[in-house]
Amino acid sequence: MTKYPMTVQGARALEEELAHLTKVVRPKLSQDIGTARELGDLKENAEYHAAREQQGMVEARIRDIEGRLQHAVIIDVTTIPHTGKVIFGTTVEIANCETDESVTYQIVGEDEADIKAAKISVGSPIARALVGKEEGDVVVVVTPSGKVEYEIVEVRHL
Repeated sequence: MTKYPMTVQGARALEEELAHLTKVVRPKLSQDIGTARELGDLKENAEYHAAREQQGMVEARIRDIEGRLQHAVIIDVTTIPHTGKVIFGTTVEIANCETDESVTYQIVGEDEADIKAAKISVGSPIARALVGKEEGDVVVVVTPSGKVEYEIVEVRHL
């Protein structure tokens, strides 16, 4: 049984998606299937087959979300005392040692990862290099273009 680490915000987003799928999308698809069924011969009814296919994808997503939430380990980093150590859920500012460019990432679960929102998966190379280190430490991240050194500038519990 796999446990899925998740932030409070990530769990809330999955719960909202699940509610939308079960209360809005599922009933609409059932109605669409009923309407398409009334159009006649089901063998050559493209609307019916499209609605059934969509229903299958929605039901699969509902099962996936329910499974993830059932096996989620929800971590509220704001309740954990600040030690300056990088852990799951923390927001980390790091600076490239060569270019002095700084970037800030939040370390989140796989479902929540969104690089555009500066959220990286706990399984990503950068997060794996950072977790367990402290403010002021220098970490080496192996990237496709080579090794890059980053200094951990600040760790925040947001």
